[in-house]
Amino acid sequence: MGHLKNIPKIQDFHRFAHLPAPRHPLISLIDFGQVRFPEDLKGLKLVQKYYTIGLKRNVPYKLFYGQKEYDFNEGIMTFLAPDQVMGMERNPNINLKGESKPTGWLLLVHPDFLWNTSLAQTMKSYAFFGYDINESLFLSEEEEEMMVDIFKRIEKEYRSPIDKFSQKIIVSQLELLLNYAERFYERQFITRNTPNHQLLGQVEQLLQAYFDQENLMELGLPTVEYISQELHLSPSYLSSMLKSLTGMSTQQHIHNQLIEKAKEQLSTTPLPINEIAYNLGFEYPSSFNKLFKNKTEMSPLEFRKTFN
Repeated sequence: MGHLKNIPKIQDFHRFAHLPAPRHPLISLIDFGQVRFPEDLKGLKLVQKYYTIGLKRNVPYKLFYGQKEYDFNEGIMTFLAPDQVMGMERNPNINLKGESKPTGWLLLVHPDFLWNTSLAQTMKSYAFFGYDINESLFLSEEEEEMMVDIFKRIEKEYRSPIDKFSQKIIVSQLELLLNYAERFYERQFITRNTPNHQLLGQVEQLLQAYFDQENLMELGLPTVEYISQELHLSPSYLSSMLKSLTGMSTQQHIHNQLIEKAKEQLSTTPLPINEIAYNLGFEYPSSFNKLFKNKTEMSPLEFRKTFN
C-alpha cells in the first residue's frame, strides 16, 4: 500500500487522476471509467477534504475504508465524508486478464459549497456517511438509473451559466439524492433479512459471552462502541439494523441482556444487591437500581421478594 496522500481540493483530485480541470471548483461529477492514476502507482491510501458519493461497478480490486476492505463486483453506492481514509490495494488502471473495465460515477462536493444552505448543518446527519464500506448501499437497476439521473442533473446545472439560483438548485438535487439513499438503505435493512437476523444472533451471543465473564467489575459495562467494533460495523449502522429488526437500539439490547443477567442473579443467589451491581460492571449500585426499576417497574429488592 502506498503512502497516505492528502488531496484537499477537487482540482487536486482531477490532476492526480489525470482528468481535465473541473468546470466548478467546489463540485464535480467524474466518470469513474475515465480515471487514470499514475502508472508507477502500486497501491494507494488517500484522504480527501470533501464529500465523495460513488456509484461503481466492476471494480476489479479491493478498496479499503479505514481498516475494512470491500470488493466492488456489484453496483453499489458509497458515501465518504471529509477526512476519511480510502485505500486501494493496487493500481486501478492495471487490468488483469478477464477483468471487466470499471464503470460508474464519483460526485465530489466540497463542504464550502454547502455554506448558507439547508445541507450545511444536516449533511453529517445522514448516518450512511459514517457507515463502514462493507455496508455500502446495494442498488437495483431501477434505483441505479434514478441515482445516475440525479447525478446528471447536478452536472448539467453546474455546467450551465451560474446565476443566483444555481447553488439552490444543485443543493436541492443533492438533498433529493441523499433522501433516496436513506429510503434505499431502509429497504436494504428489510430485504436483507437473513444476514441481518444472523447479526442479531451475533449481538446476543456477544453480550451473553461478555456478561458471563468473571471480571466485569474491572471491565465495566459493555458499550455500543465495543459491540460495534467486535462486529466490524459502525455504531450508527448497527443501531439502524437492530431498530429495523426489533425496534430497539444497540444500547437497549445491552440493557435488556443486562437486566436478564441481573434477574438470574437476584432469583438464584443470595448475593447482596450492591455486590450484584458490581459483578455486572456497574460502578455505582444506585445506577443499577435506577436502570432495573426503569426496565421492570420494581426495584431489585422488590423483584427478589417475588421469589421468596
